[in-house]
Amino acid sequence: MDADTSSLLRRLLAERPVAALATLHRGEPAVSMVPFVLPAGDTRLLVHVSGLATHTRDMHEHPRVGLLVTAEAGGEWPAQALPRVSLQADAVPLARDGAEYAAAQAHYLARFPDAAQTFGLGDFQLMALQPVSARLIAGFGRAYSLVGEGLAAWLRAGD
Repeated sequence: MDADTSSLLRRLLAERPVAALATLHRGEPAVSMVPFVLPAGDTRLLVHVSGLATHTRDMHEHPRVGLLVTAEAGGEWPAQALPRVSLQADAVPLARDGAEYAAAQAHYLARFPDAAQTFGLGDFQLMALQPVSARLIAGFGRAYSLVGEGLAAWLRAGD
């Protein structure tokens, strides 16, 4: 993958505020929408979710999830060729009583300041989504797969 393609796809994670989150719900696929942030220098995406939401319970019962981030429709690409990043990740809840949580909260609120009130609600929690593989599509015939250190390096490349 050339540098321009890599940058185009990485920008999706930096600029698009929401993703489609796929979970396993009672043995069936379920898809929802979640705001997310990928902190600079990190490989984990952060989501702040309510314990009342089906996808939160799903992540606790079956931590492997899918996450899809696409370019905005209606731009320069036909719908079938929209640039997109599809990640398979493991969801890990962050404990509220640690420096890791405080740093994650700061990153999340920097991107979504309107979410501040939900951090005071007892049923909301931060989940870190650690990607294990990625499928990157930059248009027709421009598909790439990443795993391991190659994936980690690409995720950190937005710094």
